[in-house]
Amino acid sequence: MGNYFQTVVDLDATPADARTLADSGLDWLVREGIVRAELTECVLGAPSGHPPGPSWDKAVDQEDWEPSGGLTIETGRTVFHCGQGDPRFAVCPHCAGRADFCTDRLEEIEGAWEPFGEAINAWSDTGSAAVTCPHCRRTGDLTAWTWSDDYFALGYLGFEFWDWPDFSPGFLEGLSRALGGHRTVLMAGKL
Repeated sequence: MGNYFQTVVDLDATPADARTLADSGLDWLVREGIVRAELTECVLGAPSGHPPGPSWDKAVDQEDWEPSGGLTIETGRTVFHCGQGDPRFAVCPHCAGRADFCTDRLEEIEGAWEPFGEAINAWSDTGSAAVTCPHCRRTGDLTAWTWSDDYFALGYLGFEFWDWPDFSPGFLEGLSRALGGHRTVLMAGKL
């Protein structure tokens, strides 16, 4: 058993505008009836969050079950991740080459993860980090790399929904519009 979460990360939010964008996103979610404005004890790992609203079903693909958790909004420099497991590879922003961390048999490739782990720690501490691609040898900003199964996203704003059915594409597009048309990524995970 565990708790499932889906996090919509705004990839374009800056430290300066993350709080304002969080308010815009929350206002839209409340207006749409997807979450309630009040805060309750409805999320894992936080003192409070926004519970599902009367029209929560507008956000999901299928109404298989009713959400049992709520929404927390993370602002500030955050390494968002999918919880259990590990990424299998990262994709270079320059050449689209894969930096594999494990073999097809899921055996760890010695030394492959270290530059990425160090870069993630550096970005978490400073907001800046780069990694050199093992294929094209060009260095790329860590935030421009993509991850298998969207395992990581590095950003300053995330909307984390606990124990909700899968979101619909229309909902994700609407939330992106509420964030000024910013690029977003949906991450799903389990703890």
